[in-house]
Amino acid sequence: MCGIVGLFLKDAALEPKLGSLVETMLATMCERGPDSAGFAVYGAPAAGRTKMTLQSASPETDFAGLRDDLRRITGVDSSLQVKSTHAVLTVPSGMADVVRAELRAAHPGIRVMSVGETIEIYKEVGYPTGVAARFDLASMQGTHAIGHTRMATESAVTTLGAHPFSTGPDQCLVHNGSLSNHNNLRRELVRSGMTFETDNDSEVAAAYLTWRMQQGMNLGAALEKSLGDLDGFFNFVVGTRDGFGVIRDPIACKPAVMAETGQWVAFGSEYRALVGLPGIEQARVWEPEPATVYFWER
Repeated sequence: MCGIVGLFLKDAALEPKLGSLVETMLATMCERGPDSAGFAVYGAPAAGRTKMTLQSASPETDFAGLRDDLRRITGVDSSLQVKSTHAVLTVPSGMADVVRAELRAAHPGIRVMSVGETIEIYKEVGYPTGVAARFDLASMQGTHAIGHTRMATESAVTTLGAHPFSTGPDQCLVHNGSLSNHNNLRRELVRSGMTFETDNDSEVAAAYLTWRMQQGMNLGAALEKSLGDLDGFFNFVVGTRDGFGVIRDPIACKPAVMAETGQWVAFGSEYRALVGLPGIEQARVWEPEPATVYFWER
C-alpha cells in the first residue's frame, strides 16, 4: 500500500520549518506503511563540498575512526556528523567516487545512501514516527523534501529496501505501486553501466530516471519518457537538486492528491497528509491526472 509525501517550497521564509512540516505529513501515513520509513531532505550546499549520507548496522564501530582512515588512505580531509545508524560525510567536491571505492574495499559494513551537494537521505526499519524522531527530521531545514512509509509486498523489510532510493547525484525517488517489467529493465540498465544495491523494483525506477538524465534530459523529460518504458502501477515522487516531480501511471489506481499555493507545492497519498500545511484553506487542490507529469524547478 505505502504512503508518500512531498513538499517543495517556493517561499524561502518556510525553509527553517521544512523538517517539521514534513514530519507532520509523514505521521499521517503511518498505517499505509508501518514496516519502514525514510525521507530525503534537500538543504543548503557548501561551496566546494559534497555530502555522502552513510548507513551502518554497527555505527559505533564502523563510524569510529572513519575520518582518520579515509585521510590516511585517500588523503581526503572530511567531516563526519553521526545520527544514529546514519552519518553525513562531507568531502571535497570531486572526491566522492574515490571515497566510495575505499568504503567498498575497506569498510563493507557501510552503505552509501546518497551523494550530492544538497541531499541527505535517512531510512530505517520501524514505525514512521519513530524513524522520523530517530533522525530528528523536525529540526532539518531546506528547500524541498520527500518521505515514504512502506508496506512491503514483494521484497524483504530491510533498511536498504526502504525508500527513498538514490541512484545519482542529488537524485531520489519514492514509489507506491509495483512494476511488472523491472527485471528486464534492470538487465538493460546494468548493460548501460548502472549498478544496484537491492532487488527492489523501485530502485530500478530510480536508476532508469538517472540513466535518462545522464543522457541530457531534465527530470520532467525523463519522467515523460518513463511512461513508455515502465509497465505496472505507480505513483512516483522524485527529487533533484533543484527540482520536484510527480507522475502517475496511465491507469492511476494508486491514490494521490496535490496542492499548491504561492508558498509551496505538496503531494500526499491522501489529503490528510496536506491538512497541516500553512494556507491549505486557500490552496488549489487536485488529483493528479493519469499519465501526466507534474514538474517544478527553481
